[in-house]
This record gives sequence, C-alpha cells and structure tokens, in this order.
Amino acid sequence: MAERERRSTPPFGGVFVARTQVLDADDVRRAIWRMAHEVLERNHGLDDVVLVGLQTGGVTFAEAMAEALAKIDGEAPPLGTLDVAFHRDDIGLRPVLPSAVTEIPVDLTGRVVVLVDDVIFTGRTIRAALDAVHSYGRPRAVQLAVMVDRGHRELPIRPDFVGKNLPTRRDEVVNATLEGVEIGEMSKEHR
Repeated sequence: MAERERRSTPPFGGVFVARTQVLDADDVRRAIWRMAHEVLERNHGLDDVVLVGLQTGGVTFAEAMAEALAKIDGEAPPLGTLDVAFHRDDIGLRPVLPSAVTEIPVDLTGRVVVLVDDVIFTGRTIRAALDAVHSYGRPRAVQLAVMVDRGHRELPIRPDFVGKNLPTRRDEVVNATLEGVEIGEMSKEHR
C-alpha cells in the first residue's frame, strides 16, 4: 500500500472496505500468465533472469509468476524477496516497520532482475527497491512487473509488465491479491 494508505492502516487504525471488484481470481491468473509470457519474450528466455517479489504484496505475485514461467518454459528462475523499508525516502516521516525478511538467493551482478509488486502508485516503493537491489550486486538490467498500475506517479518510474492499468482517484485504495483486485476505501471503523 502507498504511504497515504499506510497511515490509515494498523497500527494507526482502519480497515479496507471494498467497493468494486475489478478483477476476479481467473482474471488475475490470466494476467500473470500473460506477464510471464512477456517476461520470456522480452528476455529471450530465462537465462540470467531473477524474480524478486517486494514485501509484502509483491511476494505472492512473484511466486505465481515463477510457477507460470515454470509451466511455460519448464524451469522457474531464481526467486527472491525484498523488504525496502530501510531504503524509503520517507523514513523520517513515518515509523520504520520492516515487513519481512529479505532473501536474495543469488548474486545479482550481471543478471536481469524482474521486480514484482502488487500495485504501483507514486513510484516511491520502486525507487526504494532500486536502491535496495544494488546491495546484492550490480544487475545488467532491472525490469518491473506489477499487477495493477493505478497512476498518480510522483517519480519517473514506469512498469515494463502490467496486469491491469486501473485509473483511480488519489483517495481510493486498491487491494490486489491472487483472489482478485478490488477498489475501495480505508475506514476507521472496524467491522
């Protein structure tokens, strides 16, 4: 979730209240399958490709993409996870809450790193991820795959592979999981 959404969620309070389902589980599966084909095509196979899911929302999508790539190509690329909490540019503006462990299974030097996230909003999480990735080597290239691109970029960052372009208002919240993609709001009241 974006910084604005993070301020509204626990431990600060608030729950996500879905208003509209944009994609169901089958739509998400098809989008992952399409993006997996695009990754293969763009990189002429999986040699030197490493998938890195961003904690926490991007990890499940990276795992699903690795499974799809294994079905398509016969073998999945190395899969890692990355927590960017300590690389964010708003580190002094909000509490630093590392989400989970970073686990990069291989040296990234000379590799094509495909960062995978659930939703891209302002681009600040991806900027932090770009900084964090270089702690694990110097990739030949970094590509970005996201399930949802909701617009409202504050930095010049654009995904290479997109499951769904979804124009939103800034005050809306997008929840993307393997079960579907929903648009809603954060509510202070717990239901």
